[in-house]
Amino acid sequence: MTYEQALEFISRQGRFAMKLGTERTRAILDALGAPDRGMRGALIAGTNGKGSTGACLASILRAAGHRVGFMPKPHLISYTERIEVDGRGIGEDEFARELEEIMPALDSVAAEMGPATEFEMLTAMAIAYLAPRVDLLVCEVGLGGRLDATNALDLGVAVVTNVDLDHQKYLGGTIPEIAREKAAIIKAGDLALTGCEGDALAIVEDRVASEFGSLWRLGYEIAVEARSLGWEGHVLSVTGPGFEHRDLHLPLVGDYQPRNAALAVAAAHVLGVRDSHAMRDGLAATRWPGRLQVVGAHPRVILDGGHNPAAMTKAGKTLRGLIGSDRLVAVFAMLSERDPVEILGALRTLQPDAVVFTEPASAGGHAIAPDVLARIWGEGAEVARPAEAALDRARTLAGVDGNVLVCGSLYLVGEILALTART
Repeated sequence: MTYEQALEFISRQGRFAMKLGTERTRAILDALGAPDRGMRGALIAGTNGKGSTGACLASILRAAGHRVGFMPKPHLISYTERIEVDGRGIGEDEFARELEEIMPALDSVAAEMGPATEFEMLTAMAIAYLAPRVDLLVCEVGLGGRLDATNALDLGVAVVTNVDLDHQKYLGGTIPEIAREKAAIIKAGDLALTGCEGDALAIVEDRVASEFGSLWRLGYEIAVEARSLGWEGHVLSVTGPGFEHRDLHLPLVGDYQPRNAALAVAAAHVLGVRDSHAMRDGLAATRWPGRLQVVGAHPRVILDGGHNPAAMTKAGKTLRGLIGSDRLVAVFAMLSERDPVEILGALRTLQPDAVVFTEPASAGGHAIAPDVLARIWGEGAEVARPAEAALDRARTLAGVDGNVLVCGSLYLVGEILALTART
């Protein structure tokens, strides 16, 4: 099987099909000999920030000398990004070979429970590949928590970064409902860490108590102080039960990133990292593409994959703080599963001078037509296809001293990231 054949097979399973539940993933893993049993690490859920937290944690653990598996999601350019060992994605040949090796297990489970979804296959592949190669695993939850395929894993440490409104169709329409879904990743005896507040925090606390676990809360057991370095990130100090680390450099941009980093530092301590140099070196080496990432100059081109109202508003506030009143042009696309009025309302908080609406080819026809979005937006809207043409138009509108923000969809961000990497 070639890499292209592997992608074709995965695509046939229904890339956008949503079959929530952990039972089939558990059955596939058991058919493979339960390679996840005994794996240690952290399972990370949350509306926003789980990828950044995971990237920080994986980098710290690597700096401490561990062999670290990382399962981020979704990918930006290639499926190989979803299975990492020590910061390097799986090779295309290895990806295809791993899928081929788990096919008998997929077939046997499919005969009893129906075919696996794309996400179930990718989860099983990642575990089968990583289990013999790493001593710690950092796994980002896909959707929610309770019924997500990754919740078949029990790694000993559970992180719930925060809870906001997103994916209400699947998770519920209120903060408490969504919080219950995400808190369900906390299992018996886990040490849980959270940045949740208000009603969401109360639900996380209840879940930990019901599972006889322990809980470290940001703002209570864990404290963080941060100073912005502008486009260079932040300097922060993080303290918690049994640890204190000061003057840590975090290269990620965003006023919310110090909170994510603080959870990562605390989780690393729970997983046995005591060396201040590892904390410092690991955090300083963290990279997380597509999150307020600068990929071009004159005009400055920034990519941000935030695709719910809370994420877009927070990223926008940071960006405006960095660029002041300088000219800003957005390149925007979004998937049809989301409410365009809500998302465009978040985009308006950035006060862009113009918006170029487009449609990423990689979304497979599941994006809202840019003409529709332009009509909703009104004055200052333009339409350009494909994404490359939209970027070119936005650069022209921004001028050499302006800024272009590519946002609204990780599919769009991934396409533009691939384009800029080739130029």
